[in-house]
Amino acid sequence: MKNFDFCTDIPTLGEAKIISPLKKHTKPGEPEKRFISDDARVIVDVQINRLQSDLKKNSSFDQAGPREKIYFDPSKLKCAIVTCGGLCPGLNDIIRSIVLELYHIYNVKTIYGIKHGLQGFIPDFQHDVMNLNPDSVSGIQNTGGSILGSSRGTQDIGMIVDCLERMTIGILFMVGGDGTLMASKRIVEEIEKRNLKISVIGIPKTIDNDIYLVSRSFGFDTAVDVATLAIKGAHNEAIAYPNGIGLVKLMGRHSGFLAATAALAQQDANFVLIPEVDISLDGKNGFLQALENRILHRKHAVVIVAEGAGQKLFDKQQKKFDPSGNIVLQDIGLFLKEKISQWFKAKNIPISLKYIDPSYIIRSLPANANDSVFCGFLGRDAVHAGMAGKTKLLISFWNNHYVHVPMDAASGKRKNLDPQGKLWQSILEATGQDTFFTD
Repeated sequence: MKNFDFCTDIPTLGEAKIISPLKKHTKPGEPEKRFISDDARVIVDVQINRLQSDLKKNSSFDQAGPREKIYFDPSKLKCAIVTCGGLCPGLNDIIRSIVLELYHIYNVKTIYGIKHGLQGFIPDFQHDVMNLNPDSVSGIQNTGGSILGSSRGTQDIGMIVDCLERMTIGILFMVGGDGTLMASKRIVEEIEKRNLKISVIGIPKTIDNDIYLVSRSFGFDTAVDVATLAIKGAHNEAIAYPNGIGLVKLMGRHSGFLAATAALAQQDANFVLIPEVDISLDGKNGFLQALENRILHRKHAVVIVAEGAGQKLFDKQQKKFDPSGNIVLQDIGLFLKEKISQWFKAKNIPISLKYIDPSYIIRSLPANANDSVFCGFLGRDAVHAGMAGKTKLLISFWNNHYVHVPMDAASGKRKNLDPQGKLWQSILEATGQDTFFTD
């Protein structure tokens, strides 16, 4: 059973007393439906068997959206945007959405783009700061990557806040994954220690779709699109040769959402290997024997493996860490390629094995149409939250609504694919992979 027992309160910098500029776009006498009350809530867990009879005891999130009154005076406000971690489709869409909303709707004219992630706050790196406006973000949604660049690795939190003070930033928009979320939380804590009035708003970014309390992250839809092309290629290669095997490695350090969703989107895969389900290679019930059974039975096979799958197979390897403190994963794709080749060679069964890894092609592409629309919603709601003086939150899509999730509730945790859930059970049905794990 899921445990949603956490505080959902959102900190604020103070009372919002300024009439929102959005009021100017409301005709006299029209109902002001566009504004969201702070009393508007979205329940966290919608399953009826887990609902409390007393609704007041059920956890609920702040609904995102524009408030009738805002905290910051737009004419005096300075904002900053930073993108951190790995590239992801939609980063430029997020930047553009934030800039256009601030500039055109809230009349905020001073918007800075911090270059190359958290390094951009540290004087020693000497990265320039971009002045962002509608002209500078025109058309960037059609290009991949991030016009602000990015970087990995931790930086001194005190120096980051020093920079925010020097630049007199009122709202900082941080776009990134779990590591960025943890850094955002620490930045807010340092801001609070100094009694500064700076709002920090997080926009969750990960192709892996594994951020806790975020049902969908931007870039995921695009990643599924491109991953299906790799699966199509693997299938075409596999069926073109006797005993053909197409092996595709997809992203997913700790979760198999991309591998599973792409497999269901294309339904050419016969095996899907994910981090949440352990892999046994050898033996009569191991993966290699199952693959052999498939080849002998159907003469071809397509295997999808998430990058974080099978890491227990490398327990004897010395662990290494990247600049952000994440464990450097062993390459399960190349490992499986070698093991498959050795297995069939030992059995004297000729195969044609093709290995495809589209990871960095996926990361650097522009967002597709669905993700672009999604990024627009996230960027605008991030601006609405910051202008209202809310802080220490991330914008999430949850139960078909956009909501404010406290950083404390989401940071340091991860969303995983449930092996007993509908997604994985659908994989087992669509691939039939269990059929080949026989005695």
